[in-house]
Amino acid sequence: MDSLETEGARLGQSSGMSLEGSARFAAPIHRRREATLLRGDTGQRVANGRPPTSNQYGLLVRAQARVVELLRARVGVAGRDAALGAGCCLLIVFVAGAGAYLLFPQAYIFPVVLNPPGLMDGLGSVRDVLVAPFARWDSAWYLVTAHYGYGLGAGTSPAYYPLYPLLISVVGALGPGDLLAGVLISVVSLGLALRMIWLLTDLEVGASYPDAPRLAVLVTALFPTAFFFTAVYTESLYLSLSVGAFWMARRGRWAWAGVFGGLGAATRSSGVLIVIGLALLYWNAHRRRVRADVLWLALVPAGLAAYMAWLGLHGLSPFSPFSAEHAWLRNFAGPIAGPWEGLRAAVAGAHQLLSGNTTHVYWPAATSYGYTPMEAARDDLELFAFLLLALAALVGALRRLPLAYGAYAAAAVAVAVSYPIAAQPLTSLSRYVAVIFPLWMTAGCWLAAHRRWRAPVLALSALALAYYAGSFATSHWVA
Repeated sequence: MDSLETEGARLGQSSGMSLEGSARFAAPIHRRREATLLRGDTGQRVANGRPPTSNQYGLLVRAQARVVELLRARVGVAGRDAALGAGCCLLIVFVAGAGAYLLFPQAYIFPVVLNPPGLMDGLGSVRDVLVAPFARWDSAWYLVTAHYGYGLGAGTSPAYYPLYPLLISVVGALGPGDLLAGVLISVVSLGLALRMIWLLTDLEVGASYPDAPRLAVLVTALFPTAFFFTAVYTESLYLSLSVGAFWMARRGRWAWAGVFGGLGAATRSSGVLIVIGLALLYWNAHRRRVRADVLWLALVPAGLAAYMAWLGLHGLSPFSPFSAEHAWLRNFAGPIAGPWEGLRAAVAGAHQLLSGNTTHVYWPAATSYGYTPMEAARDDLELFAFLLLALAALVGALRRLPLAYGAYAAAAVAVAVSYPIAAQPLTSLSRYVAVIFPLWMTAGCWLAAHRRWRAPVLALSALALAYYAGSFATSHWVA
């Protein structure tokens, strides 16, 4: 199939346009901000300023139809690649998680306060196996919140933002129950997110890296902690909303961009950062001018404000989503202190592993959280490796993608490392970075430019995903 550029150039030149006009017509559709063909403008003006002849007009109409046909084909490819990515992720997670549950004992028995009664186990032998890959740890908080609300039952906390539990409650009431509803929401959201990642990557870098959209989808779907995308966690819902906000912004649909961003801000604490990317996209799209439609972007912080207002109206502190972090011993230290402490913990972990000493603890704070010295050492090294990976991808995003993507990614990474825990400074970082999609868009670009690394990198990532999915299913703490 001819590319948009080739088809546009051929039809443009055959219509008698100048070389400059043909080149302009042949420019990739996603780089032409006006997108006149997509709006139905069949080209009443050509590059030389003269109205088109009847022959030129007919050829331009044919060009429009051809462009629409090609774009529809690209959307179809996006859907197929997204379905493949989501299917691979789900298959790996289920096989590895269920297999690990059958072969290995549970590492942690949840107290009743976090599993009332039998939310994640005690459901029967078969159902326990089916549930294991999808519901552990924080899943209980979302399920309990969906059932009881905030402050109305044991195991609820305003630190868990409302949109996902609300959707679980609504979908679960239709018949499948809360647990299955949570999994369905996550899996469907993953498929939608991967499709929009494909389209966004094609939009921004597809002309330079034709394979990048598919590879970005695979990198995201096979990321080592991608099992959270299919679990009863907010990761896939937030990913779909954040990517959706950017996609709508790039199409000039600012109202929908604000709606998606506002829903993202009501899904997790870092969601309000979406407004940074949207503001930069707006500034660029409107050539540094502000119009009335900029007010749609206020819907992003409004999502957080609405949640805070609801808490206040129901007798809870509007600031409890932020103060609740103290329950996990998290305190703001800034984007420099967090990585620095992570580096120190990683160095101590390396000493611990190299020494083989299981009595002397090189990072004493780890024992206060119940870790064995070797477990703490391994985890700290793994988390620091994820930090290095995220920083390398961030540099790539700033170089290869429009500034809006890099600025959003930088802010998201900064927030993720700014609240260290003394026992494990970078705890949960491997989960937090999984949803920062510009990082994996640029990872797709890198793999597109380094063909020989594709199979090894994706295979290694898939193996890590299987390992972590098995650990999660057996109630080991992963992130």
